[in-house]
Amino acid sequence: MSTSPASHADPAAVESRRYKWELLALLWIAFFLHQGDRQIYNSVIPLIKTDLRLNDVQLGLVGSVFTLVYGLLVPIAGFLGDIWPRKSIVLSSLLVFSAGTLLSGLSTGLIMLVVFRSVTTGGGEAFFYPAATSLLAQLHEKTRAMALGILQTALYIGITVSGLLAGYIGEHYGWRSAFYTFGGAGILWALVVMWRMQNTPLSAARQERIPLNEVLVYILKRPSVWLLSLAFGAMVYVNIGFLTWTPTFLHEKYQLSLAEAGFYSMLYHHAFAFAGVLAGGKLADHLAVRRPSIRMETNFWGLLLGAPFLYWLGQSGAPAASYAALAGFGLFRGLYDSNLFASLFDVVTPRLRASAAGLMLCFAFVAGSVAPTILGWMKTRSGLGAGLSSLAAFYAFGAVCILVAMVFFLKGDYVAEEGKPK
Repeated sequence: MSTSPASHADPAAVESRRYKWELLALLWIAFFLHQGDRQIYNSVIPLIKTDLRLNDVQLGLVGSVFTLVYGLLVPIAGFLGDIWPRKSIVLSSLLVFSAGTLLSGLSTGLIMLVVFRSVTTGGGEAFFYPAATSLLAQLHEKTRAMALGILQTALYIGITVSGLLAGYIGEHYGWRSAFYTFGGAGILWALVVMWRMQNTPLSAARQERIPLNEVLVYILKRPSVWLLSLAFGAMVYVNIGFLTWTPTFLHEKYQLSLAEAGFYSMLYHHAFAFAGVLAGGKLADHLAVRRPSIRMETNFWGLLLGAPFLYWLGQSGAPAASYAALAGFGLFRGLYDSNLFASLFDVVTPRLRASAAGLMLCFAFVAGSVAPTILGWMKTRSGLGAGLSSLAAFYAFGAVCILVAMVFFLKGDYVAEEGKPK
């Protein structure tokens, strides 16, 4: 009798290959809920405003505190992901942000929304991504890019689908039910994660931790790094403001249902952003060897060309025009996203890249956290359309920062793959 090669395979190796894809599935659904929970509030703002009698500035404040808490905790989450069991971190994060989402449905005023929505949900979410990506990167050694790319699709799909579902549930069963539904689903999924997820030991080849002061000194000596960070802060300001208020803008301006507004405000943007990410990544990878500036160029054009669409979004007078503006904005946002960290890594030595990325994320989310409150204030003064159009100025500012970095500092700051400046 002939024996197939598969019959001689090491059972442990086969199980390991199976588990790494099961882990991806577990984390994908968790990240879908992570991003879905983030967008629920934005989709039902009009209902919360009426029920709790909050003004637009207060509604924006809830989003601002959420983003601030998230930004401050991300570096801590990255640090703990290097020293604590990552299964425990992922599971705890999923339970905390899901519980915070569920409890947000019990809110009777601003304080409870800030405690449950902003602090509990935002704080819980901060700890998920660093540990999840670390696990996938370790287990998917030969399929790392594919695994991380698949995980990233949960962001686009989670935000888009939750906009539709939260709006529909809110309109038909009340805004509180939207929080109960997503929060309850997260807690149930945490039970599945607890049952199926393994405790994967940290890699023995882990990189030594770099002192914070060494990272800060390095960054201060590299103008390109802090110019890229300023640009990223401007982009995050735009993104947070857009995510928070665009569903309300479409709902109020065109009398769309909350489900329609939540869905269409995210669908066109993220569908075209996905296309922009693919195109920008492929273009930059193709040209990077002979054109070191291509990654920053991609970032620059993404922000510069995205700015007019942001202005158009706020000034558009028909749904079709708004959707076209959202699509154009999404396409060029994706172009920027495609080389967001790749351009940073062009000017940071390899051993400091993770630390530099963590600090850039922290700065950007803290800087961008004020957007929901400022746009809420602008809504009461000059209208939400003017507020959304004002976001174009931040994209333009970010483009200028990248242009200055490219023209004046890239040549001196550029770091080749072996870690030596060209």
